[in-house]
Amino acid sequence: MMRLSRYIFYTVFTSIFMVLCVILGLDTAAAIIDETGAIQRNYHFSDVLIFVITKLPSAIYEYIPFSTLIGCLYGLGLLAGTSELTVMRVSGVSLLRIVYFVMKPVIFFVIFAVVIGEYFAPYLDQRADGTREYLRKGSSAQDSATGLWIKEDREFMHFNAVFPGGVLYGVTRYQFNEDQELGEASFSTRATYNSVEGSWMEENVSITRFSDSNISTEKKLTRQWNSELSPQILTVNVLPAESLPISTLVSHIKFLEQQFMDSAVYRLAFWEKMLQPLVIVSLVLVAISFVFGPLRESTMGFRIFIGVVIGISFKMVQDLLGPFSIVFGFPVVYAVIIPIFLCIVLGVFLLKRTG
Repeated sequence: MMRLSRYIFYTVFTSIFMVLCVILGLDTAAAIIDETGAIQRNYHFSDVLIFVITKLPSAIYEYIPFSTLIGCLYGLGLLAGTSELTVMRVSGVSLLRIVYFVMKPVIFFVIFAVVIGEYFAPYLDQRADGTREYLRKGSSAQDSATGLWIKEDREFMHFNAVFPGGVLYGVTRYQFNEDQELGEASFSTRATYNSVEGSWMEENVSITRFSDSNISTEKKLTRQWNSELSPQILTVNVLPAESLPISTLVSHIKFLEQQFMDSAVYRLAFWEKMLQPLVIVSLVLVAISFVFGPLRESTMGFRIFIGVVIGISFKMVQDLLGPFSIVFGFPVVYAVIIPIFLCIVLGVFLLKRTG
């Protein structure tokens, strides 16, 4: 039985890995083609390749559920095509045990997805975006159409590029008085965060002060900047909610709720990440049930086609229910659970009919 378990593990694992590589290859090629349209000044083709490669962990996290579905259909289809699944059943191996054997390599990819999504993708996404914006604009020019705008009290700030760990390039600050009049505007090429003091240190600062009678300018090599902004707050503002790690989502949801602000978008992203393992398991369950049921005598090409249809349909339902729950105000967790529940019910129903 141990040898059979290893054989199924190897077949399913290699199938999922192969499908994941194919999907990533197609996505990478498309991303390179799309990004070449943004080549300008210091942003060259080599930088495009680095940008796409740096964003690869994020793509892996996104495509693992889809790859496990297609991979299981392909791997089990190979075993079904050579009648090996039939021999297993005739030899007394129960359907439940075969499902258990198939789930072993799937659990590996579940853990891999969780590690990638929580510890690698957010950091690398922010670094990739920050590097691209820095190469495009550097630290000496402000482009209001891109970069990040932040407001704190009566001060508006713009950053050309935001790097993880608290490094900013092209920092422009506009300070207004109580009469909503511009009192001071400053620009610094770089600012770094001091976690011990909880403040920022600006470099190469150019300051312009406005008064009723005159305008004065001043230049400084460095200037301490005390602000409530932290690298974590900037990460929340730079990355979309679905790219944030679970720990950051939890803290930001608590902050928004304390401020009596709407946190539905971040709660939706939180539940999508928390229930990602269940998404993968439910899709694999459907794949197993289809191989033993309706697709038992089908060709490999048709099995893969059905897997693509199921994966796209699942994604469409999930993408529709998420915004729907936010707009109409019902709990966002239902938008994530409903597609998973439907897949599990369908998979269990087909497996019971087969068994």
